[in-house]
Amino acid sequence: MAEGKKKENRMVVFSETTHFDGFLKFKENLCIRGTFHGTIEAHPQSTLIVDKGAVVEADHISVPSLIVYGSVNAMVHAIDKVDLCPGAELRGDITTSRFRIADGVLFEGQCSMTGVDREVEIFSRPTEEIKAELQNAR
Repeated sequence: MAEGKKKENRMVVFSETTHFDGFLKFKENLCIRGTFHGTIEAHPQSTLIVDKGAVVEADHISVPSLIVYGSVNAMVHAIDKVDLCPGAELRGDITTSRFRIADGVLFEGQCSMTGVDREVEIFSRPTEEIKAELQNAR
């Protein structure tokens, strides 16, 4: 890696034929295309993507960011955001800072929006700095 260059965000993919049962903790970005049953936790800089056709059944999911195209049945805690894309299904309560729901989404549950006590200027500071500040504000 050249000095001064950012490390590329890598993606780990669980293929359509992958069936995982248990506790999953990951550091890289993760895309699930198969099925998952259990608990999911992620490193503070990671994103979980539940792809179209994937099925995730979890007691809880704790990640910085969650993007759903498939089906999720879980209690979700996402520090930064949850994006429910067209065709997604999410059953369970969500706690997050930002929440986007596209047309054609099935969402059954409640959403609690987290925030900070003071105003945060997001346009003049690096994203990673803001995320770290929001995490420390809890």
